[in-house]
Amino acid sequence: MFASLPFLTSTQVLRLLRENTITVEAYAASLLERIKERDGIVKAWTYLDMPTEFGSPIYQGHQPGFDSSAVAILRAAGALIFVTNSGPNTTNPWDPNRTPGGSSCGSAAAVADFQVPLSLGTQTGGSIIRPASYTGVFAMKPTHEAVSTEGQKAFAPTFDTFGFFARSVEDLQLLADIFGLKDDGSPKDMPLKEMSVAIMKTPMWSQAGPGTVAAMEKATAILRDGGIEVAEVPFPDQISDPDALKDIQNKITRGEAQAAFLREYRVCRLVENHSNYTRKEIVEASDTYSEMRRSMNRLAENYSVILTPSAVDEAPLGLGDMGAATFNTMWTGFHMPVINIPAFVGINEMPVGVSLVAPRFRDQHLLQVSKIVGDRLIAEGGCKPRD
Repeated sequence: MFASLPFLTSTQVLRLLRENTITVEAYAASLLERIKERDGIVKAWTYLDMPTEFGSPIYQGHQPGFDSSAVAILRAAGALIFVTNSGPNTTNPWDPNRTPGGSSCGSAAAVADFQVPLSLGTQTGGSIIRPASYTGVFAMKPTHEAVSTEGQKAFAPTFDTFGFFARSVEDLQLLADIFGLKDDGSPKDMPLKEMSVAIMKTPMWSQAGPGTVAAMEKATAILRDGGIEVAEVPFPDQISDPDALKDIQNKITRGEAQAAFLREYRVCRLVENHSNYTRKEIVEASDTYSEMRRSMNRLAENYSVILTPSAVDEAPLGLGDMGAATFNTMWTGFHMPVINIPAFVGINEMPVGVSLVAPRFRDQHLLQVSKIVGDRLIAEGGCKPRD
């Protein structure tokens, strides 16, 4: 049994612990053995325990004086905190010649490679959902500010969002409950055939690669064949121009980064404002985005869930190109909860996920729908679990 423990989900492990079938020590030892066996290839880990370097060489050796809010909450719930993760040198467990994604890629790769069952990440653009799509795992970006980011390095507070990776929706649910994610109203049980799904390809659809195009088409067909009401829904006119949307997002994120990184000035080029955005432009962009946020939230309330791409395509070859947040940043800025469903594969047999999105503060509803819809998509999508 020892050798098989790393391949279990957290929900399965908790059941064995409660039955006294295994011990925490035995489980931890099995994970450490798995890390020892695989880290030379995947390179998901930088350190056991400390330091915490925020993914930047300018914080080399940094020793925080206290746990972040997220880590403190997990410790209080009885979690065993293992390590801190690395980034650009990490490889994709499905193919070590390919990237696992953005800045939270070590977290995604560790879960995908069965080195830990759960991990944490942050997303300003697409650093939770994109790595999850590339590595074939579930991930959740909750509603903005539903989980405290205290103790994490800020980049752009309007977009910065804390989230997590897992190998099942049940494990995402476990973390959501630990972090106290609650809806304004109790989620209602909803049979599959009573659901309505909005297919939203986004204004960036022309940039989708063949893997994502095929995944969206197949997901739509699976849901429609399952008796679900499916409708292709355009973005509101105000949010239909991809270049204008990107410009507004850049004004907000770069404007906020100038303040967040002022202490590190002359180290981070974003602080120098090479884009020459004025304060007035940044404020106007923020106001416009707030209007977009309300508009998208109202639209989402008309459907059980939104189906949208998780990434441009499969993970690119090489470790230098970590992919783009093309299909992620807007949802991050709209503050809406997102879950990646690892259901499909591309032409190179690499994972391609799709995202399910719900209105703000409907995280529990999204988890409930993701379990039902996700099971259907995974059963017929073609992405087989790694051995």
